[in-house]
Amino acid sequence: MFTPPRQPVPVFPLPEMVLFPDAELPLHVFELRYRTMVRDALSGERWLAIATLKPGYELDYYGSPAFHDLGCLGRFEDVEWLPNDCYNLRLRGVSRVRFGRVAREFPYRACEARVLGEAPFDPEGPLAALERASLLEEARRLLPLGTEAWVAPPVTKDDTPLALVVHSIAQCLRMDTASRLELLALEGVLERAQRLHDHLQRFDRGPAQAEGGGRN
Repeated sequence: MFTPPRQPVPVFPLPEMVLFPDAELPLHVFELRYRTMVRDALSGERWLAIATLKPGYELDYYGSPAFHDLGCLGRFEDVEWLPNDCYNLRLRGVSRVRFGRVAREFPYRACEARVLGEAPFDPEGPLAALERASLLEEARRLLPLGTEAWVAPPVTKDDTPLALVVHSIAQCLRMDTASRLELLALEGVLERAQRLHDHLQRFDRGPAQAEGGGRN
């Protein structure tokens, strides 16, 4: 059972990065403030939230650049401490959150984070089965494109639950940051699945069109 973390939650704001529930995110942590954040999280509940920096963050990157108020709570799956005191870690998304008051700025930011619910659906129902089969078929069709379509390989096993299929594809498919945030903002897995079909089908016209002409 998911128990919400104690408040405030440590926040790791990153450029052009959106984490989805159920999906995995590898991170290399090298800045002192975020190494401190990882150590503090490891000594506590192992939670942190991924936030997406807003455009123009470069002007205040080493200060307190603004980030979007929608993010994702994640929990450490694997942590590797490196000889140079940096970390390689694997974070698994758990729940969408809405960031509120910034409770602490130093040495890293921590915010009040309200856990957002998901629209209910029957994961074993016929609609979920149809969506899963369709998404898996489209994803497998695009797998030969390699890095032209994917930033990492998505989960494509037949017995994968719909939520993991949706969020793995959303995490791994090359999309612009705005499209990722739009997907994360949708209130349920089925709605995200239906929107993902559009993004996958755009690759029929080529990766540049699928990403709106840019790269993530």
